[in-house]
Amino acid sequence: MTGIIEIQNLRTYFNTDNGVVKAVDDLSLTIMPGHTLGVVGESGSGKSVTSLTIMKLLAATAEINTGSVIFLGQDIVHMSEKQMRKLRGSEISMIFQEPMSSLNPVHKVGHQVMEAILEHQDVTKNEARERTIELFEEVGIPDPAERIHYYPHQMSGGQKQRVMIAMALSCNPKLLIADEPTTALDVTVQKQILDLICALRDERQMAVLFITHDLGVIAEIADDVMVMYRGKVVEQGDVLDIYENPQHPYTQGLLNCRPRLDTVYKRLPTVSDFMDTTIGDDGNMTITAKEMTDERKQFFINTGRGRLLHKHSELQALGYTDDSSSVTKDATCVSESETPLLNVRDLKVHFPVRQGLLQRVVGHVKAVDGISFDIYRGQTLGLVGESGCGKTTAGRAILQLQKSTAGEVVFDGSVVSSFSRRKMRPLRQEMQIIFQDPFGSMNPRMTIQAAIVEPMKLQGIGSSRTDRIDRAAALLDEVGMLPEHLRRYPHEFSGGQRQRICIARSLAVEPQFIICDESVSALDVSVQAQVLNLLNDLQERRGLTYIFISHDLSVVKFMADMMAVMKDGKIVEFGPSEAIYRNPREEYTRTLIEATPCDDLENIRRLVDQRNKQRSGTI
Repeated sequence: MTGIIEIQNLRTYFNTDNGVVKAVDDLSLTIMPGHTLGVVGESGSGKSVTSLTIMKLLAATAEINTGSVIFLGQDIVHMSEKQMRKLRGSEISMIFQEPMSSLNPVHKVGHQVMEAILEHQDVTKNEARERTIELFEEVGIPDPAERIHYYPHQMSGGQKQRVMIAMALSCNPKLLIADEPTTALDVTVQKQILDLICALRDERQMAVLFITHDLGVIAEIADDVMVMYRGKVVEQGDVLDIYENPQHPYTQGLLNCRPRLDTVYKRLPTVSDFMDTTIGDDGNMTITAKEMTDERKQFFINTGRGRLLHKHSELQALGYTDDSSSVTKDATCVSESETPLLNVRDLKVHFPVRQGLLQRVVGHVKAVDGISFDIYRGQTLGLVGESGCGKTTAGRAILQLQKSTAGEVVFDGSVVSSFSRRKMRPLRQEMQIIFQDPFGSMNPRMTIQAAIVEPMKLQGIGSSRTDRIDRAAALLDEVGMLPEHLRRYPHEFSGGQRQRICIARSLAVEPQFIICDESVSALDVSVQAQVLNLLNDLQERRGLTYIFISHDLSVVKFMADMMAVMKDGKIVEFGPSEAIYRNPREEYTRTLIEATPCDDLENIRRLVDQRNKQRSGTI
């Protein structure tokens, strides 16, 4: 049996002012009907360019240097734009990473799906509408006949992604390209989307090209895996072989740098711990492997601080005994005489719902609905839950960036929830935040120097302008950047570098307490490992206290001493992070843990065996 798509020796190059960029360099692949090929690699590895080459949606500066892309016996490379327009959407469909940027905000979602159907199929508007309702039902959107009249902003992130899947499937494509379709989704919604793609693939016998930087997701969905690095395929094979016996040091690095629920590391390895890369004068790349010896493994296991838990008496009051709470040998409890740095009591943030011509209040959205907790100096509290549970709103209310409806926030003995904006300003020096999107949180017209120096000037830190610039250079050095980066602008850096700059900016005013709001969720796994290690190093060196907000339970488990699980504005479970992961008390917490992608070999063997039985018709 031949593959639905077969690519041979593909080279896609970009002509730039700085020379030729070999975005895809000698790539070959085959995808069979009903199978999924997972393409994995960091940003810049060539994953998305590969998909755009297949769709022939490349920029004007790009050219397909050599190679063939055979789709159902036809070479796409030599097709005209008119031929490709007939192919796109009907035979080849694509799901993009960010559904909100792919959906037109001024058109109803049903209209957008109907438009695709009417473009490629000979049907009436009523038939297209009925087909859209069927598709919405097939992808699991509730009340499909009603939801086709919704605008994109009226739907959740998971529902918008389901609309994108419905649109991609509207014309029964033979090949589905999914480009990072679950990166920004909660673990529960992510699992639903992955299960949906698998079910539709099996039912329709589609070929699926699934692009991601997360090897945990690949383990859940892929039959075969292709690992890309700087435009080249460095390893390729079936999913079990790749995980059981990775041959290339880059693959080994990607597998090890991702935090897992069962990780024993205090410090995460990065790709650079497995290999060195050098680029010769001729532009060719040389990779030198580094051996991960037992001695080096022990370094990652033992280097770093242990868990700092609440007072022994408080753990007992929460129902955690010594056996269940001190699940790591080096876990220690806060002294019984110590007072919390942050005390939150019955915090509520309710948003009014207004309707009618006079905009009368007809109800409230209870974003945060009576949460209470303490954080001690030097601790990390993990705040975890699905989108809409109130995590970010709680963090903003603690910092007084969002007015609370009721409750009390006490920071270092001061009742900050009663402070005016003017009275709160000096306290901003002690309380900082690192946002999810580093590019969106920086002024694109300000140099890095200006961005870091400005908060120092506002808080009266530094004796002169020269002193503040020297401090900014020292901060960049502390977060792993270079002093000469001060003169550059945000757009000149990668995502990971921008996040390091944001960390340096937050440290500029020498705070005690920092809220990290989804600060690594948009980063590649290797860059994520670097930033998480950096945050832990800074905490140990500076005695910082963190609230770490995330929907990724693996990351929270790696970072947090204590953990609060939020649902519908309330904390449903609170305790030591290790104990909660080992034995969750609430069904909701168990659901979150079970939805987290699992890439251990036993689970992969189970999934592979299940897929093989389905294909053979034995189940």
